[in-house]
Amino acid sequence: MSEIVLTNDEKARYARHLILPQVGEAGQKKIKSASVLVVGAGGLGSPVLMYLAAAGIGKIGIIDDDKVDMTNLQRQIIHSTSSIGELKTESAKRRIKQINPEIIVDIFGTRLTIENAKEIIDGYDIIVDGTDNFATRYTISDCCEILGKPWVFGSIHRFEGQVSVFNLNGSPNYRDLFPKAPPPELAPNCAEAGVLGVLPGIIGSFQANEVLKIVLEMDGTLDSELLLIDTQTMNIRKLRYNSNKEREKVTELSEDAISCTLGLDEEQSLDASSTKQNMKEISPLEYVDKVKNGWKPFFLDVRREEEEKIVTLPNTNLRISHTEVPSRLQEIPNDQDIVIYCRSGARSAMVANFLKMSGDYSMEVYNLSGGIHLWSSTVDSSIPRY
Repeated sequence: MSEIVLTNDEKARYARHLILPQVGEAGQKKIKSASVLVVGAGGLGSPVLMYLAAAGIGKIGIIDDDKVDMTNLQRQIIHSTSSIGELKTESAKRRIKQINPEIIVDIFGTRLTIENAKEIIDGYDIIVDGTDNFATRYTISDCCEILGKPWVFGSIHRFEGQVSVFNLNGSPNYRDLFPKAPPPELAPNCAEAGVLGVLPGIIGSFQANEVLKIVLEMDGTLDSELLLIDTQTMNIRKLRYNSNKEREKVTELSEDAISCTLGLDEEQSLDASSTKQNMKEISPLEYVDKVKNGWKPFFLDVRREEEEKIVTLPNTNLRISHTEVPSRLQEIPNDQDIVIYCRSGARSAMVANFLKMSGDYSMEVYNLSGGIHLWSSTVDSSIPRY
């Protein structure tokens, strides 16, 4: 490997680093020689990618299979209005190159899975979690444990965020802190729960900070500590955790290990595991056509109150948050057909499945496939997507 050198332009660009005793020229060379993979180019990935690019990380990888949407722009600041419809990886790469044209940027326009994780992650020194789902997060954790890679965790929910560092020089891993994923209905993502726009900027900046500390081999990284930030109260605290000595170390990736599972005490909650077997689907166009021909189903909204204030579909009979359905079954009639909807069709599918499995509903129970998003695309474009 050739010796890392800083050009005169780089010395000017990183001048504020070079005068820091904790960084200096030797430290900036470490930053230049480092490689970082950021999983997700969304809310958390945006500040992480921009600050790491500005800091001079030599090679940055970006993996994301999503496209830029109007609803992303409230918090995903690496993208712009002109990027709508473009792959997030392409949009992010272009912005990074505008910030720092000297660094190498690899992009992977796909989802991180157990099939591709080892090959992709193995090419980088440090991994950053910018995801919004547990399956991918556990894939990162397990793969990093197998390959011996440190990774920086970040999580956001409404006004609150978390940051930690896992698997650094033998430090605890994610499964030591969170052994198993929660059931889907207890783990809403940003689209379902909402998030203050500046929150991912705050948490992502903390993540970028941890990456640089790891690269520079500084003390004080958040390994064995979980940083908790409440931006509404500005309460910031840290919790310490240890390795679980009894936990069996991960040696291979598997679908069973990363799936969101239900515990025995959660059997009566909304279970999506057999959704396809127990429910029927109806598209918005099919629903509207049948209603025009005299069909009168009970139209149930299973979103939260905050979402109802954004938009409600015509002829909705009742709104119950999907997590409250098991305790409010008496409000849902069992003597007529039922059509259930939510934002995208995921929560309503779980509710439809739950109602059929309960055995109390002899009439037909349908999930409105695609939810409000598909309704907006196929029935009425004035209905806002959010």
